[in-house]
Amino acid sequence: MPTFTALTTLRGKEPAEALGEAMEQLDPAPTGVGTFEIEDGSGLWEVGGYFTEEPDAVALALLAAAHGARDFAISELPETDWVAKVKRELAPIRAGRFFLYGSHDADSVPADVEPLLIEAAMAFGTGHHGTTLGCLRALDRLAEAGEVLVPVADIGCGTAVLAMAAARLWPGSVIASDIDPVAVEVAQANARANGLADRLHCIEAAGFDHPDLAAAAPYGLIFANILKAPLVALAPEIAANLRPQGVAILSGILNEQSDEVAAAYVSHGMIVHDREEIGDWTTLCLRKA
Repeated sequence: MPTFTALTTLRGKEPAEALGEAMEQLDPAPTGVGTFEIEDGSGLWEVGGYFTEEPDAVALALLAAAHGARDFAISELPETDWVAKVKRELAPIRAGRFFLYGSHDADSVPADVEPLLIEAAMAFGTGHHGTTLGCLRALDRLAEAGEVLVPVADIGCGTAVLAMAAARLWPGSVIASDIDPVAVEVAQANARANGLADRLHCIEAAGFDHPDLAAAAPYGLIFANILKAPLVALAPEIAANLRPQGVAILSGILNEQSDEVAAAYVSHGMIVHDREEIGDWTTLCLRKA
């Protein structure tokens, strides 16, 4: 599968973030968008996106002009065998009671853990990123406190590691949804590999736009490890689909964005129960009042 990048620069943090959010609305949409300050004292910020389809050069040119940025530089990256890369570079990781590993590390699983076999393939969510790690730690703390939060939905599930972790803790079915059909296929494969195929219902959906998600509501726990803009947009739906005292575990949030995301959920009747920073990323745990 080819991968394309589109990169530009402009001056100022707020204009860069605005351009990054606008890029998320492109068609074809980027699989990820990042904004980074260039640390050379110039005041310039780099905005970039990754695409699995060739991006629309005209749409990018219009965005650059509208936001006062330089023209985007579009490049096609050489294809990488991501499965082989995962096996070479990703070591097992522990997050509370959970132990995430690839099949090449099956001999290293300790006896006192909840093991989760993750064959990452092309989808996000191996547990090595601070966002996934933060969500697993938040889940572990809730379980340690004796909470049983069912049913569970994992919105934007990627590899479905969060959905599988919840299924290991509590009874019942867990819904794992993603807008990317490749992620849904990977989630189904991971569920089978972990003996959870009969517990995970993997579906392709944008947000809560699926009848199966509506039928299973209200939820005791909703995961959403995505990005700031869709998290803010989903605040009313996530709050509406939680039962009283239900919990939302949210990540994909840069530390400086966490207050804005939290405020969006507080405005819909939720309170911040817990938050954790891991590197540049914040995980929020919010409870419905």
